[in-house]
Amino acid sequence: MTTTARFVPESKLPEVGTTIFSVMSALAAEKKAVNLGQGFPDFSCDPALPALVAQAMTDNYNQYPPMPGMPQLREQIAAKIKNIYGHAYDVNTEITVTAGATQGILTILLACVHAGDEVIVIEPAYDSYVSSIKLAGGVPVFVSMELGADGYAIPWDKVKASITDKTRLLMLNSPHNPTGSVLSVDDITTLSDIVRDTRVLIASDEVYEHMVFDGQRHESLSRYPELAERSFIISSFGKTYHVTGWKVGYVTAPAALMAEFRKVHQYNVFTVNTPMQVGLAQYMSKPAPYLELPDFYQKKRDLFRAGLANSRLRLLPCAGTYFQSVDYSAVSDMTELDFARWLTTEIGVAAIPVSAFYQQGKESGIVRFCFAKQDTTLQDALQRLQSI
Repeated sequence: MTTTARFVPESKLPEVGTTIFSVMSALAAEKKAVNLGQGFPDFSCDPALPALVAQAMTDNYNQYPPMPGMPQLREQIAAKIKNIYGHAYDVNTEITVTAGATQGILTILLACVHAGDEVIVIEPAYDSYVSSIKLAGGVPVFVSMELGADGYAIPWDKVKASITDKTRLLMLNSPHNPTGSVLSVDDITTLSDIVRDTRVLIASDEVYEHMVFDGQRHESLSRYPELAERSFIISSFGKTYHVTGWKVGYVTAPAALMAEFRKVHQYNVFTVNTPMQVGLAQYMSKPAPYLELPDFYQKKRDLFRAGLANSRLRLLPCAGTYFQSVDYSAVSDMTELDFARWLTTEIGVAAIPVSAFYQQGKESGIVRFCFAKQDTTLQDALQRLQSI
């Protein structure tokens, strides 16, 4: 044993290595491939937004903000939610600005989950969920979505069967990454029936709330008082305003739940950088940027789907988010990871294997593309993909 090894602690996350997103992005850069893997835009945000942040810095908004976030930003968040979803969150006690959605998710779990508590995770799932559950001492319980002719759906009977006396929390994500599915009113009704007589809390990851297509509406849990009273709801300015690198989001919850959240939040990050909060608050006063987002991304989705319509890649339904999943079984019988590597190396387009969103790496012959890109980027990628 080396001297250094003596001081290395036993890992809390021994199975965790470099994320698939970093791996595929590095391979894309090495092979000069079009990167449709990692979920971030390759276009700029509205220049008015960073200008507002710069002005906030000039105006000396450079010291610590209040722990829950700047009041004017929380006021804008409350107004947006009231106007769109009809739910009135208290600005002072029920809204907290976070250092991105991922910090919000971890804080929820640290605040609510005790050693041995079970947390239901619906797979495929965003990769931070399970690690956050384990860091909180919880036990993830997995339920796999089912893929049918209409796309992916949650098997609510299996969710119900997974609830035990140890279940503390259910992780939900809609619009859903990576499948692009969205919860329906029927889903909401069934969910309400399942949790009604339980102590189960819900963490509802709604970071793609403004990316729902074809005239559908986003069924935020905040629309439904019976669910809202037991739910933490997570959103992201990075996703909504094309500034993923800013890492600013927010969590809403009833006051009693938020009080517990803030106990952890204040020792986790304490608070979030001031000038960006001030800039975002001013920018939110005009709702057009988020109200126009569904149409903006639907056009990109339709461009991408049209370009693959006659290819050997079978398009799965995409009702929301900026991700498009495809079945490549007509092209290859490779594993999803091998196919994604081949696609990046030989075709010049990077994708993410959906198996990476399962704890046990479930193989379905499906990869995920991100269409939050400039049209020229998408057209370049489509030209390459059409050669398969």
